[in-house]
Amino acid sequence: MTPTLLDRPVALVTGGGRGIGLGICRRLAADGYAVGILGRSGEPAAALAELRALAGDGGLVRYVQGSVADLALHEAFLDDAVAAWGQLDVLVNNAGVAPEVRQDLLAATPESFDRVLGINLRGPYFLTAAFARRVIELRPADWQERPAPVATIVNVSSISAEAPSLNRGDYCLSKAGVAMATKLWAARLGPEGIVVYEVRPGVIATDMTAAVTARYDALFAAGLAPINRWGQPADVAAAVGLLASGQTPYSTGEVFHVDGGQHIQVL
Repeated sequence: MTPTLLDRPVALVTGGGRGIGLGICRRLAADGYAVGILGRSGEPAAALAELRALAGDGGLVRYVQGSVADLALHEAFLDDAVAAWGQLDVLVNNAGVAPEVRQDLLAATPESFDRVLGINLRGPYFLTAAFARRVIELRPADWQERPAPVATIVNVSSISAEAPSLNRGDYCLSKAGVAMATKLWAARLGPEGIVVYEVRPGVIATDMTAAVTARYDALFAAGLAPINRWGQPADVAAAVGLLASGQTPYSTGEVFHVDGGQHIQVL
């Protein structure tokens, strides 16, 4: 039996056990969401304890182990949240990987290409479809009379959606695909009451960027961005929190840059 609807919204976050994803989960839990997390590793005990404390109730944070690239897992991820909380309000497609080895385009391998696009683009694309179908199934009969969106989807992409990196072409292509997927889903799901946004981070301090810290330190020292510092997961989380809040109900398909202004072209 589906439980009674909560007095708070439900957010699902992929890759929520660390880095930007954990920052997003912290923000959403603190903002009063029940949070369901999909992560590839075993349960991150410390992170989950922190999130449950932020939520004020251990039952408001759930964790499903698995990769978003595994399409067979998508329904189970949705089922877990619906069985626990009876509703779905927000999906944050955050899970993403860089190539295991940065190498010139001429040395790129199909194995790396398939891995990166499977996690960064193919998986989120089909999870979005599954989420939308479930939201449509669960939405209230009077949904068209309500001013707020029925649900919100936030895709976390990257400045690499536009800025080419010649040693990780597969990553750039995957994020450019996420940008187009955001437009596609925004156009398709707007009539269903579902809004879709893209959050586009710049250089964020995470384990993914730890290996190139010296390179970006030098670039910031040379004036890489108008707000000339490393971004933090909390910076990305703040954008996700705003977009998930329902405060922009007449906008969809928008790109929210979280890059210190790095995307601005200056002559």
